[in-house]
Amino acid sequence: MSETINNDNLRNHEVVSPELWRERRKQLLRQEKELTRMRDEIARQRRELPWEEVTKTYVFDSREGKQTLDQLFGGKSQLIVYHFMFGPGWKEGCVGCSFLADHMDGALQHVQQKDIAFVAVSRAPYAEIEAFQKRMGWNFRWVSSNGSDFNYDYQVSFTPEEVASGSIDYNYDHRSGAFLSEDMSGTSVFYKNADGKLFHTYSSYARAGEELLGSYSLIDLTPKGREENGPTFTLGDWVRHHDRYQAEGFVDPTGRYREAMVQDLAPLVAS
Repeated sequence: MSETINNDNLRNHEVVSPELWRERRKQLLRQEKELTRMRDEIARQRRELPWEEVTKTYVFDSREGKQTLDQLFGGKSQLIVYHFMFGPGWKEGCVGCSFLADHMDGALQHVQQKDIAFVAVSRAPYAEIEAFQKRMGWNFRWVSSNGSDFNYDYQVSFTPEEVASGSIDYNYDHRSGAFLSEDMSGTSVFYKNADGKLFHTYSSYARAGEELLGSYSLIDLTPKGREENGPTFTLGDWVRHHDRYQAEGFVDPTGRYREAMVQDLAPLVAS
């Protein structure tokens, strides 16, 4: 015996007996276990990917001054780099990247126990990074690749000419058509062996970043879910810098916050 609940937010949702609910839940549990095993297998295959040696010298601006990629390891043998969308002159970082950054400080207390260093890298000058990081209250390490090829070599930044041409390579795919931003997000992983040689072991882009978003894991447990139903059909529909949830602005298709009313977004989405 079942019935439905009429609710605009939850649609017409079925209500069943405890016995039928348990049976349905067990059916889903089989799929959840399959997903867990698949995640374990993908992680194993990720670890078995071949590496490429990093032979170029990259220099970054940091709180401690100029530092090379080698120095960013800080005594660890493994380094995770988050490519944070924050271009020169932006004054503040991408909303989605900021959402991810809100998850970092707590996690890093544990991650660092596994011989892993973490650093965020952006093209914005370090002074702009420092000011925004202070505003947001983050403590993780964040450096500037301004003047370096680093972002371009790891395919998260693109020249104005590439953006204008509508032809770029991102997420291991050649993309043609309108492209909205010179800077995109991603995650890259590096290893340093006992001889001091550096290797690039992994990079991921686009929605792969959702794996780092613990908030989504909680939201996905709930009946309403993410409710990213427009206008952009992304986290930009609702996520804001954590100090702006009461503001009237919106997130444009480039991931940047705009101080304007929501209705002003329509022409940007259509463009």
